[in-house]
Amino acid sequence: MRTGKKGRRRSKVEGRKRVAMGLWPLSIGYGQRTTDKVRRAFGFTLLELMIVLTLILILASFAVPTYHVAVVRAREAVLRDDLYTMRNLIDQFTVDKQRPPNSLDELVDEGYIRGGIPVDPFTGSNQTWKVDIEDVPLSPEKPTSGVVDVHSGSDEESLDDGTPYSSW
Repeated sequence: MRTGKKGRRRSKVEGRKRVAMGLWPLSIGYGQRTTDKVRRAFGFTLLELMIVLTLILILASFAVPTYHVAVVRAREAVLRDDLYTMRNLIDQFTVDKQRPPNSLDELVDEGYIRGGIPVDPFTGSNQTWKVDIEDVPLSPEKPTSGVVDVHSGSDEESLDDGTPYSSW
């Protein structure tokens, strides 16, 4: 039993009244051992943690393949856009200068491509683009050779139809 002011002992009933009135904290209570409640409030058991980690790993195993496909589809979209843009710029250069460009660097030098040649999203380099160089009959007297098309330098295949990116 506890003693109050003046050394007087309090009974259990008096202690319960104080708890009911809000004078003592409810979590401790009068005359109860607090070690069980305190021990439980500080953490989780090893079994609970293992169950939660297992559930997280199961959910992550579903998400990883979807993430990988989304990354490849994003690279494909960037490749399509870069090819479309570079092909249009090759055509514009050919019409403006009355000859096809000798290389992709000439498009940059003449100001048709700002910021340099784009990076191939599958090879990670701007030096791996494959260009088709052919004779272009702009005048009846003599054909002029130069870049007429551009392709990716990657040998990977598309997710949709399995064609290599170098044939796009």
